[in-house]
Amino acid sequence: MRLPAPLLRRDPHAHKNIFGHALILAGSRAMLGAPALCALAAMRTGAGLTTVGIPAPLNAALHKKLSPEIMTLPLPATAQQRLSPRAFSALKKIWNKFQAIAIGPGLTQHADTQRLILKIIESAPHPMVIDADALNALAHNKSVLSSFPNDKILTPHPKEMQRLTSLPVKTIQQKRLQIAKDFARQYNVCIVLKGHQTVVAAPDGKTSINQTGNSGMATAGSGDVLTGMITALLAQGIPGFEAACWGVRLHGLAGDLAAKAKTRAGMIATDIIDNIPKAIMNFKQGSRS
Repeated sequence: MRLPAPLLRRDPHAHKNIFGHALILAGSRAMLGAPALCALAAMRTGAGLTTVGIPAPLNAALHKKLSPEIMTLPLPATAQQRLSPRAFSALKKIWNKFQAIAIGPGLTQHADTQRLILKIIESAPHPMVIDADALNALAHNKSVLSSFPNDKILTPHPKEMQRLTSLPVKTIQQKRLQIAKDFARQYNVCIVLKGHQTVVAAPDGKTSINQTGNSGMATAGSGDVLTGMITALLAQGIPGFEAACWGVRLHGLAGDLAAKAKTRAGMIATDIIDNIPKAIMNFKQGSRS
């Protein structure tokens, strides 16, 4: 199986800007781990640059959690240290700096922040990964998905898919492939329905069922890692369905490698991140021309 060309890094004249700038819009006072995991996973998956958009009062605290290679963008915040709707104006001025956006992890379900999320989904011009609290914002506002013709990748677990579809979790689990296909086609998005044998479905009917990964990945922050990985692939110019498939595949393999070293019971999300380079190497060795 051949890795996407950007991950092979075969051009000796390459520089960081070739590999894209990922923007991670994530985090709130009680949820600073989510943006940190997401951003570090993006860097480990090849994004040339990664910036975290964070409520301004939390900027210093987030820097203590971040790798020094990751930049931050302090944005207007509410009194409760959540992203404020006023952040939209600041972001709109600098969209052209980025190639892909992740939105949702740790943003909270507060009404003001949810309005900001919907406005960004509706109008941001870049490929986008929509996860966690951004999925909750969409539950009763799915019409915004059709507003801007960019790649949108939604990454729900079954409970989040229940909120998006109003179907029982049991039904979703019994008909994972068909439900993901139907939603992707109806809303012109790519769906990554997480879980055992994660399903990826594209709006044109293409599907993939992932064969990597293990039960040890059912741990806090694993989904944030996946979001960062897919966003990095989008930032490198990889099309939506392909980026989603490779993100899921590499995420699962990194989890398999982590489980071998740490056990399924003992592994944590940062172990998955630590094994992303090994997962890429595993596929790269089969990609030699």
